[in-house]
Amino acid sequence: MGMDRGDGRNPNQMRPLACSRNLLHRAHGSARWSQGNTIVLAGVYGPKAGTRKGENPELASIEVIWKPKTGQIGKQEKEYEIILRRTLRSICLLTVHPNTTTSVILQVVGDDGALLPCAINASCAALVDAGIPLKHLAVAICCGLTEQGSLILDPTKIEEQAIANLVFPNPPTSVIPKGSSTSAEEPFEHGIITSVTHGAMPVDDYFNCLERGRAACSKISEFFRKSLQSDLPDNASKAS
Repeated sequence: MGMDRGDGRNPNQMRPLACSRNLLHRAHGSARWSQGNTIVLAGVYGPKAGTRKGENPELASIEVIWKPKTGQIGKQEKEYEIILRRTLRSICLLTVHPNTTTSVILQVVGDDGALLPCAINASCAALVDAGIPLKHLAVAICCGLTEQGSLILDPTKIEEQAIANLVFPNPPTSVIPKGSSTSAEEPFEHGIITSVTHGAMPVDDYFNCLERGRAACSKISEFFRKSLQSDLPDNASKAS
């Protein structure tokens, strides 16, 4: 419990969160999400007419493009693109704009650990900024296991040993367009949208990560809600 982390946080403490939207003028929506020194800028372009090759034209298509801070895209970045696309498809209402493609472009500004959850949170904020119809939001957190066997939230780069990147659904909120269906049959009301682990993690520790991650994501959800409300017109932001 009294474990001392390199940056002075306790095991259950996240780094400071910050989110700003509507930053890229040529994008239909954009957001910059930071967790400490891990920072991702997301831009949303579309919906544009036509779907990706081989996809169902009766549904909307989601395209994800990952841009590293430096260098060329590698195997891990391609894996991130696949995970992000799968996650974003699960929260978007794909029947609203059939036979269209929405592109989500992610630019890594800084990477000091928990990069994938930061990118997912940035993507969700950018989708909201673009007015893309959503079933619900997704909130993401990274939980790590230290060499000493202690669980920690939101690890920095030097703390990343065995980690679990977890994405939970956020209940439908005012960001859902009026008239949109919330798809009551979705299976993760109390579950998890995405789970990606790296490194060896015992099963008991993984389930402990789920519990800690779920609790942490409720705090991220509250931060997200307040961030979105702060961008609303004065008369709307005063409505609770």
